[in-house]
Formats: sequence, C-alpha cells, structure tokens
Amino acid sequence: MKILLTNDDGLHAPGINELYRQLKKDHTVYTVAPEKEMSATGHAITLHKPLRAKEVELKAGIAQAVNGTPSDCVKLAVEAILPSPPDLVISGINSGPNLGNDVFYSGTVSAAVEGFFLGYPALAVSLAASEDFQDFSFAAFFINQMLEENGPEIIQRKYLLNINFPPLPAEKVKGAKITRLSRRNYSNIFVQRVDPRGQKYYWMTGSIEEEEEKGTDTHAIREGCISITPLCVDLTDHDNIPRLKGLEWGF
Repeated sequence: MKILLTNDDGLHAPGINELYRQLKKDHTVYTVAPEKEMSATGHAITLHKPLRAKEVELKAGIAQAVNGTPSDCVKLAVEAILPSPPDLVISGINSGPNLGNDVFYSGTVSAAVEGFFLGYPALAVSLAASEDFQDFSFAAFFINQMLEENGPEIIQRKYLLNINFPPLPAEKVKGAKITRLSRRNYSNIFVQRVDPRGQKYYWMTGSIEEEEEKGTDTHAIREGCISITPLCVDLTDHDNIPRLKGLEWGF
C-alpha cells in the first residue's frame, strides 16, 4: 500500500526513521515531516507565512522536510507533494506516550487526525519512551505486522487509531488491548524567574494525575500491554442535546 509517514519529533528523530525502515520492506512510503521538533503543537496550521518543502536524504531514505507543523505536513503532502493519494497516513513513532487528554495537545495525534479529516485511515503511534528505554524497533515491527494482518480492515473502515507502546523489549510486552482514553489531570505550576536583562519569564512545570481504571490506555501501558484506542472527531455532547432543546433561550 501507499503510506504517508509523518511525525512531530522532526524528520531526524529515531522513531520515524525506524518506522520507515520497517515499512519500506512491504510498502511504498512517502515521508513528509517537520524539519524540526514540533511537539505539543496540537492541530495548528500555518496561515501567515509560506510553507517550504526541501528534499533531504536520511539513512532511511529520501524525505521532504517542511518548515511547518505536523498538520501542515499532511495537508501539503496530500494536496501538493505526493504523486497520488495515500492509502494510509501514519504519524510517529513519537518519543513519549500520547494517552488520555494528551490527544488534544499532541502534534503526533493531530497529524493523524488531519489525515482522517482528508478522508484517509490514519494511525498515531507513540512509544512511552524514557531515559532508560529508547528502542523503537519492536514498535515499528509491530506496526508493519499489524498492517499485514489487519491492513485491509483498517483501510476499508477508515479507522483512526491511537496506538501506544510500553517502554519494554518485545519479549516483555504482554500483548495488545483495545482501550478507551483515560483522564490525565495536569497540575501546572508556573515558576517565575528573571532573565539577565531583568525581565520576568515563566517556566511551566508540575505533575500529572492519571486514571488507572481497567480498560483505559494508561492502565494498559502500566500493565505492559500495547494500547490501541479508536478515536472519533465528533466532539458533540449528543446526550445533552435533548436537555438543551428543552430550555428557554430568549427567543
């Protein structure tokens, strides 16, 4: 199949290069990714400056480096760069998890969502990497195998999947689970500091409280399993539509 590959860690990140190395064995892969890291950019798109795509040669192959966001990369690739439409859009492999509420901030997930908006099935792929574990090889191998086994179903149904891997070698991973998004509450603290010119600035820090209920993506990762969460892009609160219709709105 024809795959559009992108990320938010930047074109030179090890995750996207390892995934390209695996996918190119069985598929035609076009890599169009940000020229530098664009983590936590959400679904931002560029409107007030020109986008530039430059061909670069990586160890994994030829790619297009874009001076924009992950969502820019998908838009530009599909509508201007690729010789023909892709069968699938894959964003990743991200260094760090994208669980629960993270999907609203994540450039990785947003790039996959943009592919979905444009009418293509899409995968957002992340590794819960840490300082002690930065091995993307199993995650890349798993994605390639998954496409061999379930690719036709994913493409036919136009799934949007958020896939997270635990920070473990292949022999310690305890399988894959279909999950729902967890709730991750951020307790943000802004530390005020003063720069050498006497100007105040703020540095965000804090902690995360995570829901650990069974069936969630966070629980699966903590149990050493791969988390596969189907996403949708309809944010409408359908349950409350009838209640709101019953209220008086002044007209």
